[in-house]
Amino acid sequence: MNEVLNAFIREHAIHEIECVIPDMTGMARGKIVPKNLFLAEDSMKMSKAVLTITVNGEFADFERLTGPHDPDMVCVPDVSTIRMVPWAMEQVAVVIHDCEDFDGKPVGLSPRAVLRKVLARYAERGWRAVVAPEMEFYLIAQNNNSDEPLRPPTGRAGRSEIGRQSFSIDAVNDFDPFFQELSTFCVAARLNVETLVHEVGACQMEINFTHGDALELADQVFLFKRAVRETAYRHNIFATFMAKPMQDEPGSAMHIHQSVVDAETGLNVFSLPDGSASELFYQHIGGMQRYLPAVMPMLAPYVNSYRRLTRHAAAPINVRWGYDNRTCGIRVPPSGPEARRVENRVPGVDVNPYLAMAATLACGYLGMVNALEASPPMEGSAYTLDYELPRSLEDAIELMQGCKELGELLGHDFVSAFCAVKGKEFETFNRGITAWEREHLQLHV
Repeated sequence: MNEVLNAFIREHAIHEIECVIPDMTGMARGKIVPKNLFLAEDSMKMSKAVLTITVNGEFADFERLTGPHDPDMVCVPDVSTIRMVPWAMEQVAVVIHDCEDFDGKPVGLSPRAVLRKVLARYAERGWRAVVAPEMEFYLIAQNNNSDEPLRPPTGRAGRSEIGRQSFSIDAVNDFDPFFQELSTFCVAARLNVETLVHEVGACQMEINFTHGDALELADQVFLFKRAVRETAYRHNIFATFMAKPMQDEPGSAMHIHQSVVDAETGLNVFSLPDGSASELFYQHIGGMQRYLPAVMPMLAPYVNSYRRLTRHAAAPINVRWGYDNRTCGIRVPPSGPEARRVENRVPGVDVNPYLAMAATLACGYLGMVNALEASPPMEGSAYTLDYELPRSLEDAIELMQGCKELGELLGHDFVSAFCAVKGKEFETFNRGITAWEREHLQLHV
């Protein structure tokens, strides 16, 4: 076993290690292993079919996608990811693993492998992608009846938040014990969060991460979601990363700021020496405009995701871009030449972070290598324009399956498996009867 892992386990007197991989949904799958067994092995074996599990726990055509004999894969620990599990009752560590076949090649269905593949294409060009995610989520009252609407929790003042308290410090302070413990957990788990703000919705919060390497940030988001939920449990509330959890409140996004730097010099390739925008900058935007509709299953992965992407709902409905224009799906924030970047405002916070980052960076990459032109920047409201994004998960899956360029970049096996998972989830949803149908159709049609 790697000496770094040995040293960490000794230093922190670790009892157990959570050996995890992110599945297609972004959930942590794996095994909890005693320290001695972990140190004695250099990997763990797990069914490859785990990568085809849907969000509701079914397997999506794993016989076709991974083999009729349900073969194993080898899960190899990424040494750089070992961290404490700060909410555990004992000294427990977590290590994120990479999925490999027995010949050492990456398993193409693995979300982490998909992101690595995209980043490798950047590296081949001498580029390095830099990202910074912004994550919105809701704190909600504990609710064990899925037929009941969600509602804000009771804060320290003994009241639930009524109305919308955008950027209110007092509304955040109402949950100080929760956020103080979350902050402690983030420090212990090396999650580089920066700012906390109250967003538009009732008890909707946003936390921003320090910009950095895309794989490292995806790891942090993957672990952060779990940290938020675990902290909420300890304070007798729930936290949800649904894209649209409440009917009359705004949806929650994971905006991704992205730029590209020269791997040798560290200079931003979106800017020229005189400080003006480069052709690569506009081509990156052009690639996002061309391909974002085709990667929507990776940016809006559930039926609920499309409830957020509606007109005048503070969420984009098209792929227009503009300078400091939040009505656009693609926003260019105000910055100096060294920090010139693009903000993708399309992804919901319900995404798998590895796949969302792979998708948005893949779009920009295809724009740069194929010299795609961007449209003129939008100056007014993009909310008044036509829809340019798929309106449903079913339409999005069809678009993704039909895009050869993305299949070649992300891997045709991955696209097939991911769309199978999303298709299975869509079929399961369609079997259910909603409260709206019972309320309006039961006695009226």
